[in-house]
Amino acid sequence: MPDSNGNTSVIDKESGITQADAWQWLLAIRHQRSCAVAIELLPNGKWQTAETVTAETRELLACLTPLASQPQWVVAQLGQSLDGRIATECGHSHYINGHESLVHLHRLRALADAVVVGAGTASADNPQLTVRHVSGTNPARVVLDPRGRIPNELALLCSDTAPTLHIVGPNVALAAAHAHVQRCVLPLNANGQFSPADVISLLAKKGLPRVLVEGGGITVSQFIEANTVDRLHLLVAPLLIGSGRPGLQMPPITTLESALRPPTRNFRCGDDTLFDMLLRNAAT
Repeated sequence: MPDSNGNTSVIDKESGITQADAWQWLLAIRHQRSCAVAIELLPNGKWQTAETVTAETRELLACLTPLASQPQWVVAQLGQSLDGRIATECGHSHYINGHESLVHLHRLRALADAVVVGAGTASADNPQLTVRHVSGTNPARVVLDPRGRIPNELALLCSDTAPTLHIVGPNVALAAAHAHVQRCVLPLNANGQFSPADVISLLAKKGLPRVLVEGGGITVSQFIEANTVDRLHLLVAPLLIGSGRPGLQMPPITTLESALRPPTRNFRCGDDTLFDMLLRNAAT
């Protein structure tokens, strides 16, 4: 029987196609290669199989098939507490979300061509932005650094596990970069920031059409406000921080009629809840 998303399978909680099988199939259709897993991608973007599928596998396929099957998209991701905090007041954020959410994030990276972070997140977290927790290929790593302020010793600049694009503003003087780092210059807007549309256009020209905007909250908010995000994956952990750094920071609105009300699907990620919000129609 079809599920609520129009996908068809036989359901069996004890056996059948596993999450590992489904993930290999998702990678195969993402990279347009053959796969022995007995799942078929339909012309409408849905999946079907005559095999039994576990409940967890069904959730994985329902969540990520729309991304694996599309050649171009922008997805933003944030992990936060129930009260909308992504870190404490001093910036501590390891780990608000659980292990399953971390695995989901690494799957998003593996499906993306490029993963984007702002200079503040790069400096505070010193992330690797790799797919250590899943099989797959590391995406290109992109740092938005308008004033050229990230430290030279960051892993993104020193480790060659994946190529890095260091995007800076005009007239920024920097030391010579390692071979895996490519410096790119983009103009700044009136607020001293890059236009999200300019960033997406630059990445597309470099053959990186699938873009994951990973953080931090200000960067994700800027991309959403600029209407450049197709989907927002918001991972909510069952804890209350009570204070700290907020996630989305959008311009104020006067009435709730102006609030965004995107179509949303819910998925379980261990103890966390994933809200998959469709902000544009490019990735349906």
